[in-house]
Amino acid sequence: MAVVPSKPFALSSKGLESIIELALAEAAACGAAQAEAVVSQNTGLSVGVRLGEVETLEHQRDRNLGVTVYCGGRKGSASTADFSADAVRATVAKACSIARFTAADPFAGLADRALMATGVADLDLSHPWDLAADRAIEIAKDCEAAALAFDPRINNSEGATLGTHQALHVYGNSHGFVGGYPTTSHTLSCVVLAGSGEDMQRDYWYTSARDWRDLSSGAEVGRESARRTIARLDPRKLGTRRSPVLFAPEIARGLIGHFAAAIRGSSQYRQASFLLNAAGQRVFPPGFSITERPHILKGMASAPFDDEGVATHDRALVADGVLDGYLLSSYSARKLGLQSTGNAGGAHNLVVTPTRPGGFDGMLAALGTGLYVTELMGQGVNTVTGDYSRGAAGFWVENGAIQFPVAEITIAGNLSAMLKGIVAVGDDVDLRGGVRVGSILIDQMTIAGE
Repeated sequence: MAVVPSKPFALSSKGLESIIELALAEAAACGAAQAEAVVSQNTGLSVGVRLGEVETLEHQRDRNLGVTVYCGGRKGSASTADFSADAVRATVAKACSIARFTAADPFAGLADRALMATGVADLDLSHPWDLAADRAIEIAKDCEAAALAFDPRINNSEGATLGTHQALHVYGNSHGFVGGYPTTSHTLSCVVLAGSGEDMQRDYWYTSARDWRDLSSGAEVGRESARRTIARLDPRKLGTRRSPVLFAPEIARGLIGHFAAAIRGSSQYRQASFLLNAAGQRVFPPGFSITERPHILKGMASAPFDDEGVATHDRALVADGVLDGYLLSSYSARKLGLQSTGNAGGAHNLVVTPTRPGGFDGMLAALGTGLYVTELMGQGVNTVTGDYSRGAAGFWVENGAIQFPVAEITIAGNLSAMLKGIVAVGDDVDLRGGVRVGSILIDQMTIAGE
């Protein structure tokens, strides 16, 4: 079997497939009942500037082959960055050797053959940016300069960073499935400071996309980071109270992320979830819905198949507030007596349906009087019990209008009650990540302040 030599870095999809074919053939020759392999190569450029000077300039060139074998219920894995035929054979031999020393697990093995993707749809995920380092530096400098020029009170910077990356991943297993597709991701961000003495405030903004042509301009990112920073000057503290809380879209994404973590198959079979055995139960208010849409063109979490080759598909994860099912890999599905949902490796584009029109202003009106949160700090989230307590900053709102910035407070509650207490979801949807959601209004939370 012909294998592409290991010396060239940029291998084609066919070249990577030939490496997988060799690894799988070698695993069968070694007596493995089942085997899978994933091979990837990644390239990238990242630049960082601060106060007009270059601070970082990094070129990334990585590649890896990972092999997993299953022998009589025993699993062994090994990896290498050497793609030569000898290295591939040695990696497979090491995986088989490791398998001899692991305990048998009746739930281990490949995903069911019938669930394999039958084709790799083109989801428009690859848009390489032919960007020279000097041009990348220029864009980052322009971004930071726009922020510094926005207002004389902007007097310092933590810098602007631009990153562009492309990858090619190919997965194959002994069911005969082999598939892969290229992806790209591009990001530009800026962080600036304003104020003096103890009243220094900072904030940031960023743009991210599969296609570099979909990025916001550097000037737009810089100005927005500066606007957000200026808005936070002269913050006040709040007295301890109960109040409605409005999460900005980029913060609301994290709230949905906690929910997703709680319905992962691994959290369920380990009985480490505040939503244990919640399938079929109401976990959100009536009218609330979340769909998983893996095939959104240019989506940041789009994928034609999961990390085990299982075909992905649209599904209603939450309908009218009721949880339809879990996020399952083949292993967690077997542990729970269920079937894989194509979520080995995570969820693919969770889309929360807005319930209130009118954008951000409409959500402020719905809030009426309460706290608008734009930043969260700390890791005080327990997805086993649902206990939630995090440092926060944002703005106090009265009669639907922002009154003053707020800092040095803590918001607390329980995730189960918070999810059921969602009053509205805005149509000011943030499209920059794998969770697409607008701002979320929760009826009541504890605010700990003075």
